[in-house]
Amino acid sequence: MEKIKIITDSTADLSKELYEKYDIEVLPLLINFGEESYLDGVEINPQKVFERIEKDDVLPTTAQVIPNRFIESYKKNLSEGYKIISIHMSSAMSGTYQSACIAKEALETQDIVVVDSQNVTAALGILVIKAAKLKEKGYKIAKMQEELNIIREKIRVSIYFDSLEYLVRGGRISKTAGIVGGMLGIKLILEIKDGLMAVKDKLRGNKKSIKKIISDLENAHLDEEVPVILIDVNNIEIKEALREHMKNNKVNFVECPVGSTVSIHSGPGCCGLVFLNK
Repeated sequence: MEKIKIITDSTADLSKELYEKYDIEVLPLLINFGEESYLDGVEINPQKVFERIEKDDVLPTTAQVIPNRFIESYKKNLSEGYKIISIHMSSAMSGTYQSACIAKEALETQDIVVVDSQNVTAALGILVIKAAKLKEKGYKIAKMQEELNIIREKIRVSIYFDSLEYLVRGGRISKTAGIVGGMLGIKLILEIKDGLMAVKDKLRGNKKSIKKIISDLENAHLDEEVPVILIDVNNIEIKEALREHMKNNKVNFVECPVGSTVSIHSGPGCCGLVFLNK
């Protein structure tokens, strides 16, 4: 059996307990306030980010993991006898995947495979968990890569956004979509499509939004090997409703914190479910 190290980046937004359980290495993106930079999840968290945004009235920028950081990590793990599967956020949203590819090419080794998850936040996280399950089954890294490229198409995202202001300001969705979301109390449910955030449904009010997310879950044919992931950024009402429904219906789920990088683009108030179809 190959000795395998799974590496991801901080946008996977899994809990510390899950990273430790599956021995996953996490490389942090950078959060930049002007010339000040902080490692996501290491030196800064979403609470501090939003406090700083409110204080300075400036939206920070985020920066990809640079190739040299990947080279450093890859060299260390290779020297310890590992083969590496490196799984990262959508290449359409960040240059982190390209940085990982550059690092692999620089090291000129076949003992590293790099996977473009075509997802972000817990959708990337689910793919990382699935990789850990494949590792436990004795898959080799090349076969893991093949399987993950198939599995990533089966990940489903249904996330409520209280406001689209941050997504518009960060360039993640168009200004037109942002205007629609701000009209007449309309709330948007977003998904990830072709590696980018996309509007899934337009609804009026929280109750209809909750019902839609639950409906998406109930219509799924869940892969029981991985849990449904409940994520939120300071939205207690939506989170409690989704949590109660899943508990009452004995759904296998975990709650995972959204990290600083994703929170900057989502803004406060987003909440939803990520799950894997069979």
